[in-house]
Amino acid sequence: MELKRVVVTGLGAISPLGNTLPETWEGLINGKSGAGPVTQFDASKFKTQFACEVKGFDPLQIMDRKEARKCDRYTLLAITAASEAVTDSALDIEKENLDRIGVIFAAGIGGIKTFEEEVRGYDPERGPRFNPFFIPKMISNIAAGQISIKYGFRGPNFATVSACASSTNAISDAFNYIRLGKANVIVTGGAEAAITIAGVGGFNAINAMSTRNDDPERASRPFSASRDGFVMGEGAACLILEELEHALARGAKIYGEIVGTGLSADAYHLTASHPEGLGAKLVMKNALEDAGMKPEDIGYINVHGTSTVVGDISEVKAIKEVFGEQAYNLNISSTKSMTGHLLGAAGAIEAIVCTLAVKEGIIPPTINHEEGDDDPEIDYSLNFTFNKAQKKDINAALSNTFGFGGHNASMIVKKYVK
Repeated sequence: MELKRVVVTGLGAISPLGNTLPETWEGLINGKSGAGPVTQFDASKFKTQFACEVKGFDPLQIMDRKEARKCDRYTLLAITAASEAVTDSALDIEKENLDRIGVIFAAGIGGIKTFEEEVRGYDPERGPRFNPFFIPKMISNIAAGQISIKYGFRGPNFATVSACASSTNAISDAFNYIRLGKANVIVTGGAEAAITIAGVGGFNAINAMSTRNDDPERASRPFSASRDGFVMGEGAACLILEELEHALARGAKIYGEIVGTGLSADAYHLTASHPEGLGAKLVMKNALEDAGMKPEDIGYINVHGTSTVVGDISEVKAIKEVFGEQAYNLNISSTKSMTGHLLGAAGAIEAIVCTLAVKEGIIPPTINHEEGDDDPEIDYSLNFTFNKAQKKDINAALSNTFGFGGHNASMIVKKYVK
């Protein structure tokens, strides 16, 4: 069976850097931080009192108040990003075979805000009085369902949940469904909105997050010796993946071509990466093999790079082993230094970064690295694209995402050539 080629024909995002993809991309290439004090609840008693929040978000711009009340924040963000991507793709919904358009959309946590509010509102004296939309708002698959309902897309429809690898898993599944001929178009990506009492408190309990409360904008500092944990972000990102011939037949613009994905497991620890990066090595090798590419074909890696002590070191070790001498010719950057860690949505926004880096020939930076703030366990001969974007013509880019539980996922996008 000849596999179909899969291209990207639409993009959308809402992030801590902006409520549209153009605003987000401008923030990324200008090295802007999305971090600031938490505004969604009183965090004054928490070890971490800041995050990368989406700012000025008004869901009533895309739906009426009655419909918005049926959605958790993560779903509202998902619909916003998907709406931008579908519009950007110029799909003619009236003419398309909607049986052949699917939605595979991820969330690592899902509707935690709804769950938290409903459980905290329970009064044992009064008895249970839960909102009838409690379960439909909370579940992790509902964003995929809501997007399909909005447009009438009746193709493959589900969510992927693999912690911070979730939306790269979604993209991988969408890629495979299309290249196997099971769909013409799939709306894919991820959304997360876990900046809540339980979300922040839970990650604080395992000492995973930065506590640099006096300097939030500089707290996410991947590959710097003074890093002390990740900065939580929220948002959503969406890619329209399409079978090449279908895209050409309708005259679609093409951002790039998805050519391979990889999956692996660390099989090591609940929350920590393998210290030697065994799972990270395997997932990158798997992605390269799936794409039929060699290490020297890759010009940029958007790393997982969360700004955790162990994770950053193990990922660098993995890159050096997989890429060998080519590792020193690569640009590497962690855009989490600007967006924060979007958890289940991280892979989607970083896949968009890779797609635009290939298309536009510019690599967003890893911000917040200071001269002399060097970790002896990290090889600074590598090009981490510190502090300033770099113009570079690249043929292909790889994105890494690694999740609690040892879940690893990578994807490769390259320039589209007929």
